Amino acid sequence: MSKKSKRKGAAGARGAGRSQPGPDRAVRGRPESGRGGTSPRRRTKPNRRRLGFTAGAIAALLILAALFVVNQLPSNSPTLLAGTGGQTQGQAVDGISCDTAEQVVYHIHAHLAVYTNGRPRIIPEGIGIVPPTQIVQTSVGPFVVAGKCFYWLHSHTPDGIIHVESPSQRVYTLGNYFDIWNQPLSATQVGPAHGVVSAYVDGQPFTGDPRSIPLNAHTLVQLDVGSASPGSQPFTFPAGL
Repeated sequence: MSKKSKRKGAAGARGAGRSQPGPDRAVRGRPESGRGGTSPRRRTKPNRRRLGFTAGAIAALLILAALFVVNQLPSNSPTLLAGTGGQTQGQAVDGISCDTAEQVVYHIHAHLAVYTNGRPRIIPEGIGIVPPTQIVQTSVGPFVVAGKCFYWLHSHTPDGIIHVESPSQRVYTLGNYFDIWNQPLSATQVGPAHGVVSAYVDGQPFTGDPRSIPLNAHTLVQLDVGSASPGSQPFTFPAGL
């Protein structure tokens, strides 16, 4: 073969190489997904923020519902029925004086328990003891040891025990005690608590006016306010009372 023929053959081969694109060029020439042509449908991913918010809202609603249910259940944790800040301040009440010293001629004890809608309430210390008072802390709680004056009906401790310390023997009533405390007492109200009042005296139902309940030695008085009632509850006086 002559040199001229060889040159023509080489030129033809180079021309054929340019006229037919290689596989790489063909791939690069196609439109890529998302850049041109019709894009394939994207997969939808869950919105993590939205899911987190929904879960948090459900948890909050569950907590609120649980708190509501718990609040509707009777609790054994007692709360204060009423304080002593508004009680009488030394003037005679129902013919009962407030003396600088406690009377000992007639000295007995009774007990008062109050429940509202089945929940026990605290009867405070210091009823019938006019401030300024002196309080000491004991192993069973506070004890009022001194005050400006003592009514013949008063309380030293927040356990419901009523001290009757009078210069003469006579029958005092629960109404006298509430008058000294300056709290209302009726068939529909005990202190700030409103509702139908069910009374028990020494474990037995009392159908009369609760104000007329007599306070004799170791009389147990229980007043239940509202629809729920725990029934008559026992109480044991401490030794020496």
